[in-house]
Amino acid sequence: MRIGIDCRLPTYQMGGISQYILNLMPALAELDQENEYLVFHSRKEAGSFLPPGRPNWGRRTLWTPPHHRFERLALPAELAPHGLDLFHSPDFIPPQSGAGRRVITVHDLTFIYFPELLTDESRRYYLDQIQWAVDTADAILADSHATRKDIIEKLNVPSKKVTTIHLAANPLYSQMPEEGRVEMSLRQFGLERGFLLSVGTLEPRKNLPMLLRIYARLRAERNVEVPLVLVGRKGWLYEDVFATIKELDLSPYVIHFDAVNDAQLHHLYHAAGVLITPSLYEGFGLPALEAQHCGCPVVVSDRGSLPEIVGSQGLILSLSDEDTWVDTLALLSEDKDYRAQVIAVGREQAQQFQWSITARQTLALYFGQTYQAG
Repeated sequence: MRIGIDCRLPTYQMGGISQYILNLMPALAELDQENEYLVFHSRKEAGSFLPPGRPNWGRRTLWTPPHHRFERLALPAELAPHGLDLFHSPDFIPPQSGAGRRVITVHDLTFIYFPELLTDESRRYYLDQIQWAVDTADAILADSHATRKDIIEKLNVPSKKVTTIHLAANPLYSQMPEEGRVEMSLRQFGLERGFLLSVGTLEPRKNLPMLLRIYARLRAERNVEVPLVLVGRKGWLYEDVFATIKELDLSPYVIHFDAVNDAQLHHLYHAAGVLITPSLYEGFGLPALEAQHCGCPVVVSDRGSLPEIVGSQGLILSLSDEDTWVDTLALLSEDKDYRAQVIAVGREQAQQFQWSITARQTLALYFGQTYQAG
């Protein structure tokens, strides 16, 4: 069987979907040494995303850029010469043709729930294509049970066509970093241990103005003096975040880093007092999983997939009750035994998500649920 995987996005944007692609491929390569895999890179990619040392994996080039409004029409001509039995589109837009079967991954339906939180251009791109994409695909992979439910209910897709396959964290985050390297990163960032942390693109669905209000109350009402660190690039409609910082007089206490690599983020998770994720919606929520691996307590909203990621014993709070967020975060900073309990539960929960499991289930989906890897 000849399997194609779309790997153009990492050349343009190293976000959660790109991390998914780059972690899935080595896990598939480890599991399957028999079938042929073609990894389709962007023509602009000078490096290689191929799993090393795998003779059944090869590189091909696509000229069509990702997120182009005509990519579904342009890709068939580029794919046709390769004789693909299956083409996997991890960023949800399948080609109109060009492979025997087309598998897509849908990560979330934020653009349906909260169209007002997108730019006009982004709203048109997603809303114009999502229904066509799910109708055209032969099989749909959803990151979470919550996203699967959304796809079935919001887009009227037959339930048998959508399979939940959870993602996993970068294996780096399950490793214990050297203490000296953590300290070095903290010096580079000008931080001390115990800061409050938020990780993710600065965009409306991350609900950062609420986080800032909670942080202001922690400072004013609970004498919390550690800084709040925001890690993530500026996405769209992010201006409200910085306006809220100014409005609440938090400028000296809120630190924003938009260029943090995986190793540095690994160190930040280990040094942080807590990861706070009050998102309006998440299709998966990788930062919560990453932080749990690192022994960082996690507090999340009860929206989207986040309850799945932190588990039934995790700290899952309603967005309608800011008082409980303030109380919970204060307790984590004041009660060492409570904090240790939350960390232990989080570490155990994180072990449920492994790339080997994701790859095995993805292979089964590629082979119509009949393939069993030896």
